[in-house]
Amino acid sequence: MLKRKYSVIVFDLGNVLIPFDYNILIEKLDEIKPGLGKYFVNTYNSNYHIHRNFERGKISEEEFIDKMLGILEHRIDGETFCKYFSGIFSTNNKVIKILPILKEKYKLILLSNTNSIHERYGWKHYAFLKYFDDLVLSHKVGSIKPEEKIYHAVEKSSGSPAEEHIFIDDIEEYVEAAKSLGWDGIHFKGYDYLVEELKSRGIIQN
Repeated sequence: MLKRKYSVIVFDLGNVLIPFDYNILIEKLDEIKPGLGKYFVNTYNSNYHIHRNFERGKISEEEFIDKMLGILEHRIDGETFCKYFSGIFSTNNKVIKILPILKEKYKLILLSNTNSIHERYGWKHYAFLKYFDDLVLSHKVGSIKPEEKIYHAVEKSSGSPAEEHIFIDDIEEYVEAAKSLGWDGIHFKGYDYLVEELKSRGIIQN
Protein backbone atom coordinates (compact mmCIF):
# COMPACT_ATOMS: atom_id res chain seq x y z
CA MET A 1 0.00 0.00 0.00
CA LEU A 2 1.35 3.42 -0.92
CA LYS A 3 2.14 5.68 1.99
CA ARG A 4 0.02 8.78 2.18
CA LYS A 5 1.64 12.09 1.27
CA TYR A 6 1.52 14.66 4.05
CA SER A 7 2.33 18.33 3.75
CA VAL A 8 0.50 19.83 6.74
CA ILE A 9 0.55 18.75 10.40
CA VAL A 10 -2.23 20.32 12.45
CA PHE A 11 -1.95 20.43 16.23
CA ASP A 12 -4.59 21.02 18.84
CA LEU A 13 -3.41 23.28 21.66
CA GLY A 14 -5.09 22.36 24.97
CA ASN A 15 -4.00 19.06 26.54
CA VAL A 16 -1.67 18.35 23.60
CA LEU A 17 0.85 21.21 23.76
CA ILE A 18 -0.43 22.92 26.89
CA PRO A 19 -2.14 20.79 29.56
CA PHE A 20 -4.61 22.69 31.72
CA ASP A 21 -6.00 22.15 35.19
CA TYR A 22 -9.08 24.00 36.43
CA ASN A 23 -8.26 22.91 40.00
CA ILE A 24 -5.71 25.75 40.00
CA LEU A 25 -8.56 28.19 39.38
CA ILE A 26 -10.76 26.51 42.00
CA GLU A 27 -8.05 26.84 44.65
CA LYS A 28 -7.51 30.54 43.91
CA LEU A 29 -11.24 31.26 44.14
CA ASP A 30 -11.59 29.21 47.32
CA GLU A 31 -9.00 31.50 48.93
CA ILE A 32 -11.42 34.39 48.35
CA LYS A 33 -14.41 32.51 49.76
CA PRO A 34 -14.57 28.82 50.76
CA GLY A 35 -16.54 26.86 48.16
CA LEU A 36 -16.54 29.68 45.61
CA GLY A 37 -14.26 27.78 43.23
CA LYS A 38 -16.42 24.69 42.99
CA TYR A 39 -19.55 26.83 42.78
CA PHE A 40 -18.04 28.79 39.89
CA VAL A 41 -16.94 25.70 37.94
CA ASN A 42 -20.28 23.92 38.47
CA THR A 43 -22.21 27.02 37.33
CA TYR A 44 -19.83 27.50 34.41
CA ASN A 45 -20.28 23.90 33.26
CA SER A 46 -24.08 24.03 33.60
CA ASN A 47 -24.05 27.12 31.36
CA TYR A 48 -21.56 25.70 28.88
CA HIS A 49 -23.30 27.39 25.96
CA ILE A 50 -21.83 30.67 27.22
CA HIS A 51 -18.33 29.14 27.05
CA ARG A 52 -18.98 27.81 23.54
CA ASN A 53 -20.38 31.11 22.30
CA PHE A 54 -17.35 32.91 23.70
CA GLU A 55 -15.09 30.45 21.88
CA ARG A 56 -17.03 31.14 18.69
CA GLY A 57 -16.59 34.87 19.19
CA LYS A 58 -20.37 35.22 19.33
CA ILE A 59 -20.32 37.13 22.60
CA SER A 60 -17.86 39.88 23.46
CA GLU A 61 -15.09 39.61 26.01
CA GLU A 62 -16.76 42.35 28.06
CA GLU A 63 -20.07 40.50 28.13
CA PHE A 64 -18.37 37.22 29.07
CA ILE A 65 -16.39 38.82 31.90
CA ASP A 66 -19.54 40.52 33.20
CA LYS A 67 -21.39 37.18 33.29
CA MET A 68 -18.47 35.49 35.07
CA LEU A 69 -18.11 38.26 37.66
CA GLY A 70 -21.82 37.89 38.35
CA ILE A 71 -21.29 34.20 39.19
CA LEU A 72 -18.39 35.25 41.44
CA GLU A 73 -20.58 37.79 43.27
CA HIS A 74 -18.20 40.53 42.01
CA ARG A 75 -15.65 39.53 44.66
CA ILE A 76 -12.81 40.16 42.17
CA ASP A 77 -12.36 42.63 39.32
CA GLY A 78 -12.19 41.80 35.62
CA GLU A 79 -8.41 41.92 35.36
CA THR A 80 -7.99 39.53 38.29
CA PHE A 81 -10.60 37.20 36.81
CA CYS A 82 -8.75 37.09 33.48
CA LYS A 83 -5.49 36.20 35.23
CA TYR A 84 -7.09 33.51 37.39
CA PHE A 85 -9.14 32.12 34.48
CA SER A 86 -5.99 31.85 32.36
CA GLY A 87 -3.54 30.69 35.02
CA ILE A 88 -4.41 27.04 34.43
CA PHE A 89 -1.88 26.14 31.74
CA SER A 90 1.47 24.35 31.72
CA THR A 91 3.59 23.11 28.80
CA ASN A 92 4.06 19.60 27.44
CA ASN A 93 7.77 20.02 26.73
CA LYS A 94 8.22 16.55 25.22
CA VAL A 95 5.70 17.27 22.47
CA ILE A 96 6.98 20.83 22.02
CA LYS A 97 10.50 19.50 21.37
CA ILE A 98 9.37 17.66 18.23
CA LEU A 99 7.89 20.81 16.64
CA PRO A 100 11.19 22.10 15.18
CA ILE A 101 11.91 18.61 13.80
CA LEU A 102 8.52 18.47 12.07
CA LYS A 103 8.89 22.08 10.91
CA GLU A 104 11.85 21.10 8.73
CA LYS A 105 9.62 19.15 6.32
CA TYR A 106 6.02 20.12 7.03
CA LYS A 107 3.80 23.14 7.34
CA LEU A 108 2.55 23.37 10.94
CA ILE A 109 -0.83 24.86 11.82
CA LEU A 110 -2.39 25.25 15.25
CA LEU A 111 -6.13 24.56 15.46
CA SER A 112 -7.77 25.44 18.75
CA ASN A 113 -11.12 25.97 20.37
CA THR A 114 -10.06 28.92 22.49
CA ASN A 115 -11.06 32.41 23.53
CA SER A 116 -9.55 35.87 23.57
CA ILE A 117 -8.87 35.83 27.33
CA HIS A 118 -7.02 32.52 27.31
CA GLU A 119 -5.08 33.65 24.26
CA ARG A 120 -3.96 36.97 25.71
CA TYR A 121 -3.45 36.03 29.36
CA GLY A 122 -2.73 32.32 29.08
CA TRP A 123 -0.66 31.15 26.14
CA LYS A 124 0.13 33.94 23.67
CA HIS A 125 3.62 34.42 25.13
CA TYR A 126 4.76 30.80 24.64
CA ALA A 127 7.89 30.66 22.50
CA PHE A 128 6.89 27.43 20.72
CA LEU A 129 4.22 29.30 18.75
CA LYS A 130 6.99 30.53 16.44
CA TYR A 131 7.09 27.08 14.82
CA PHE A 132 3.55 27.44 13.48
CA ASP A 133 2.84 28.89 10.06
CA ASP A 134 -0.62 29.92 11.21
CA LEU A 135 -2.90 29.85 14.24
CA VAL A 136 -6.51 28.98 13.38
CA LEU A 137 -8.46 30.00 16.47
CA SER A 138 -12.17 29.42 16.99
CA HIS A 139 -12.95 32.89 18.33
CA LYS A 140 -11.39 34.48 15.25
CA VAL A 141 -12.88 32.07 12.69
CA GLY A 142 -16.38 32.09 14.22
CA SER A 143 -16.55 28.31 14.41
CA ILE A 144 -15.51 25.54 16.80
CA LYS A 145 -14.39 21.96 16.35
CA PRO A 146 -16.04 19.65 15.29
CA GLU A 147 -17.85 22.05 12.89
CA GLU A 148 -16.70 21.79 9.27
CA LYS A 149 -16.09 25.51 8.89
CA ILE A 150 -13.07 25.56 11.20
CA TYR A 151 -11.35 22.68 9.36
CA HIS A 152 -11.95 24.39 6.03
CA ALA A 153 -10.31 27.51 7.50
CA VAL A 154 -7.18 25.39 8.03
CA GLU A 155 -7.31 24.15 4.42
CA LYS A 156 -7.68 27.71 3.18
CA SER A 157 -4.66 28.73 5.22
CA SER A 158 -2.47 25.82 4.16
CA GLY A 159 -3.47 25.83 0.50
CA SER A 160 -3.02 22.05 0.49
CA PRO A 161 -5.54 19.30 -0.39
CA ALA A 162 -7.53 17.80 2.49
CA GLU A 163 -5.78 14.43 2.19
CA GLU A 164 -2.37 16.01 2.86
CA HIS A 165 -3.43 17.16 6.35
CA ILE A 166 -2.98 15.16 9.54
CA PHE A 167 -4.60 16.36 12.76
CA ILE A 168 -3.50 15.65 16.34
CA ASP A 169 -6.11 16.24 19.06
CA ASP A 170 -6.87 14.76 22.49
CA ILE A 171 -10.61 14.67 21.75
CA GLU A 172 -11.47 11.77 19.50
CA GLU A 173 -14.66 13.40 18.18
CA TYR A 174 -12.61 16.25 16.73
CA VAL A 175 -10.18 13.84 15.09
CA GLU A 176 -13.04 11.87 13.55
CA ALA A 177 -14.57 15.09 12.19
CA ALA A 178 -11.26 15.83 10.45
CA LYS A 179 -11.12 12.31 9.02
CA SER A 180 -14.65 12.69 7.64
CA LEU A 181 -13.32 15.59 5.55
CA GLY A 182 -10.50 13.51 4.10
CA TRP A 183 -7.78 14.33 6.61
CA ASP A 184 -5.77 11.76 8.53
CA GLY A 185 -5.83 12.04 12.30
CA ILE A 186 -4.21 10.87 15.50
CA HIS A 187 -6.13 10.73 18.77
CA PHE A 188 -3.54 12.09 21.20
CA LYS A 189 -3.00 9.76 24.16
CA GLY A 190 0.45 10.92 25.23
CA TYR A 191 3.90 11.63 23.84
CA ASP A 192 5.04 8.04 23.31
CA TYR A 193 1.84 7.07 21.50
CA LEU A 194 2.08 10.17 19.31
CA VAL A 195 5.68 9.41 18.30
CA GLU A 196 4.79 5.83 17.40
CA GLU A 197 1.88 6.99 15.26
CA LEU A 198 4.06 9.55 13.49
CA LYS A 199 6.78 6.93 12.91
CA SER A 200 4.25 4.47 11.49
CA ARG A 201 3.35 7.08 8.87
CA GLY A 202 6.97 7.89 8.04
CA ILE A 203 6.61 11.44 9.38
CA ILE A 204 9.25 10.84 12.04
CA GLN A 205 12.13 8.51 11.23
CA ASN A 206 13.05 5.65 13.53
